[in-house]
Amino acid sequence: MSAKPTGGPSQGRGDQQCSDQLYVYVLRSGLTPKRHYIGLTCDVHRRLEQHNCGESKHTAPFVPWHVVVAIRFSDPSRARAFEKYLKTGSGRAFCKEHF
Repeated sequence: MSAKPTGGPSQGRGDQQCSDQLYVYVLRSGLTPKRHYIGLTCDVHRRLEQHNCGESKHTAPFVPWHVVVAIRFSDPSRARAFEKYLKTGSGRAFCKEHF
């Protein structure tokens, strides 16, 4: 489905570090509705803008993107674990069933 931001929790690739909350988000392509992207950020609106401006090589070919769901976590390790789960086969099935 996608690659997650590198390094620690941030607002996207290379941006400032997050404070105390992280979001795991699922995007759907408006161009190819069966295409989804799963990511981790502390600013969903800003990250969506970055995806729609073509700043991510993984999502640029499929703009525009729309937020399907964003789930807030106060524990960064749980957020990363949930994001990792959603990128597995059973996690993708979970997304398809519930989102």
